[in-house]
Formats: sequence, C-alpha cells, structure tokens
Amino acid sequence: MRIVITSGPSYEPIDQVRRLTNSSTGELGTLLAEAFAEAGHSVVCFRAVASTFAAPLWPVEVVPYATNSDLVEGLTRLPMREDVNVVLHAAALCDFKVKEIVNDEGVVLPASKLPSRSGKLHLTLEPAPKVITSLRRMFPAAIIVGWKFELDGTPADVLAKGKRQIDECLTDACVLNGKAYGAGFGVISRAAESIHLPDKPALCRFLVDWIERTPTLTSSPREQSFHALSSFTSLSPFI
Repeated sequence: MRIVITSGPSYEPIDQVRRLTNSSTGELGTLLAEAFAEAGHSVVCFRAVASTFAAPLWPVEVVPYATNSDLVEGLTRLPMREDVNVVLHAAALCDFKVKEIVNDEGVVLPASKLPSRSGKLHLTLEPAPKVITSLRRMFPAAIIVGWKFELDGTPADVLAKGKRQIDECLTDACVLNGKAYGAGFGVISRAAESIHLPDKPALCRFLVDWIERTPTLTSSPREQSFHALSSFTSLSPFI
C-alpha cells in the first residue's frame, strides 16, 4: 500500500527570525513511518523542518514542510495522489498564525525583524488553516486517521471530540492522547469502536495491523472491527 504520514510540529512566523510553534518532536510520525516501511509498504513522510526527533531509518520518502500552508501545498502536489491508500495525519500543527503586530502606540511594526527595544508588543492571532478538513477532498478513496490531543477534560470528553472530528472531517478513525485522555493512546473508529494502546510501539503495531485488514476503496465496507484483530484481543476498550 501507499502510505502518507504527516509528522512533527509546523510553525508560523512572527517575523523573519522568530516563530510560533509547539512542543512536538516528530517522534510518533517517525515511528509510524518506520513501522509501515518495515511492514513492506511505500511510505511518504511529510516531516516538519522543526522536528527534533531523528528522521526515519527505514527507506521512507521524506518531504520537508514548515507551515500549515506549506503542508497543504505539498500534499496537493504529491505525484499520483489518487493512488494513496492511507493518510495518517499525526502532525502537530499550529492552530493560530500572526495577523498583526503593534506597539503600545498602536503602530503596526514591520514583519522583517522586530527591534528588541520596541517595548511591549501586541500580537493579533488568527486561525491557521485546518489541514485535516481538506484531507478527504485530496484523498477521497484513502483510509484517513486523525489525531486528537487534549489537556483538559475527561477521557469521555476526548472520546466525544474524536468522534466529532471523524464526523466533521469525514475521516475513518482518530487517535486520542494527552493529559485529558491519560497514559497511552486510544483509537476510535467511525463505527464508534474504541481500543486502548499502552504506548507508542503498541499504537504503531495496531495501526499497521488494522489498516492492512481494512478495505481502502470508498465503495467497499470500511468498518473492519478493532476487536476482530486476534493479536490485540488482550487489549481492553478504554471506555
């Protein structure tokens, strides 16, 4: 199968030398790329230039990107995009970008390099492009898996947000993690099945196994049961 994986943290420029980003290292995207490549699949990894984790060791086509818009452009220009079977959207992308920067006097400052003696600055942020909302249009026949990382709330709250992401973005599954979820990872399917995985290696093994057993054409049944996978029957649902 042909697999596309997005990995690492995007950034949005504040000026030409400063940027907004997050604490993602790109580790999980790399582990996923290696797991699918080791299983014999053709893997394209869109890897953020801000990633601090090592690049994939297995034969993987690595495509660098910086901002959310860069990633959308790279995905749009991907050769033979119609042949992609699976998209794993594991990248931690910026939710906001800088719209305007002004000083205390209300003067808009240039976006080249903000003087360090400018005093207090006021940044106006606006929403950055949500890449996941455009994936189904770009990859209409692919299995698409999104991510939902949450710090506040309960596991049930994260589950509800993951289900909403699936419904709104027309994806096939969502990986859940973060402080609100708790240790490990959850995976929820379009059929609202859910399963808990204790760590990143277990998550990678599960996704490879599940995706290999799930039809990839939109005209075929796409509800391969999580709990029908014999190698994961010892793992209990997280709800």
